[in-house]
Amino acid sequence: MDLDAFSDVHRGEWERLKQLSGRRRLDGAEADELVRLYQTVATHLSTLRSSAPDPVLVSELSQTLNRARTTIAGAHEPAWRDVKTFVLVSLPAAFYRLRWWVVAVTLACLLLAVVSGVWVATTPQGLAAVGPPSYREEYVESAFASYYDPGAGFAAVVWTNNAWIAAQCVAFGITGIWPVYMLVQNFVMVGAIGGMMAHYGELGMFLQLITPHGLLELTSILVAGAAGLKIFWTLVSPGPRPRGRAVAEEGRSLFTVAVGLVATLALSGLVEGFVTGSSLVWWLKIVIGALALAVFWVYVLVLGRRAVAQGATGDLDEERAGSVQQVAG
Repeated sequence: MDLDAFSDVHRGEWERLKQLSGRRRLDGAEADELVRLYQTVATHLSTLRSSAPDPVLVSELSQTLNRARTTIAGAHEPAWRDVKTFVLVSLPAAFYRLRWWVVAVTLACLLLAVVSGVWVATTPQGLAAVGPPSYREEYVESAFASYYDPGAGFAAVVWTNNAWIAAQCVAFGITGIWPVYMLVQNFVMVGAIGGMMAHYGELGMFLQLITPHGLLELTSILVAGAAGLKIFWTLVSPGPRPRGRAVAEEGRSLFTVAVGLVATLALSGLVEGFVTGSSLVWWLKIVIGALALAVFWVYVLVLGRRAVAQGATGDLDEERAGSVQQVAG
């Protein structure tokens, strides 16, 4: 196909469709013309995609059709179908595509926490780094346990703080530095507190109080860190896709992850606010936390695997993201 000739022949129809789409009011004849031109230009776009997929022209016609569709049908309003698609397809697909990143980040952070905890628990230098003796004793005897004050207010504070940490890991992940800083800071602190509690013979209380909510809470932070590092690695090594397109696609997918983490951190906040500090027996608290984590991973591995097998990535669909140039590989 001769693209220049095709464009010259149909340019008038494309411009007329743009003109009608930009009007706030249309009479009957203009509305009929808009619908007819929409159908015609949609055929032109289909022809271009199959015969001569020029990315610039395809993108131009896609945008023109999107504006025309909005004019014809009205602005898109989120429907229950969109919510269902997001929850059952887009979000689990985005999580699933991160699974190996999460595994790698989790192993590294657990090792860091263990090393930090052992250093604090077994060396005078490590213990001194946590704080003076008076601070350590007061923290172990009362401050650590009293922190977990049951209630909705405490749950909201916890959720807000953790959601902010997760959002930073995703939003600033492209730097490659900020997610590492946040993960190191958080897991060194967790390890150090565990080591201090162990030194004073209270490791059991530490595990009883941190495990119920910490299983899902720390997993959510790890997922956020993995998401941030993945967008950084996409910038470094985009693969067969153009770098700008790769970063845009992965960035949209990872913000889908960020939205999902709001929900997982809300759940862990509820567990921390109403279960961790409650009067329930310690083993039941841990079972509740383990069930919350199990639900998350079943959701990711079962629904995510199915969604990815169907071609979902967590990115926006073509209508919202715009057409892109096809690449090999």
